[in-house]
Amino acid sequence: MATATPDHKIDITNDVCPMTFVRTRLKLETMTPGQVLEVTLGAGEPLKNVPRSVAEMGDEVVELAEITDTPGTYRLIIRKGS
Repeated sequence: MATATPDHKIDITNDVCPMTFVRTRLKLETMTPGQVLEVTLGAGEPLKNVPRSVAEMGDEVVELAEITDTPGTYRLIIRKGS
């Protein structure tokens, strides 16, 4: 299954918790259901907390993968729920 083309992108690699989730949530709130958000984030707390929190809020984590040419940096694909 191919990953959906993102409608929006944000980079939170320079942010620390809880701002990583806050910025992700604020962006998702501007989107319509079904739209796709690509989030670039770092390892550690953001990698553990952002996907979990997004799922708890009712949005779908479509993909989470390390970016091959940037070790320790990850791409999180989220589809906004209703």
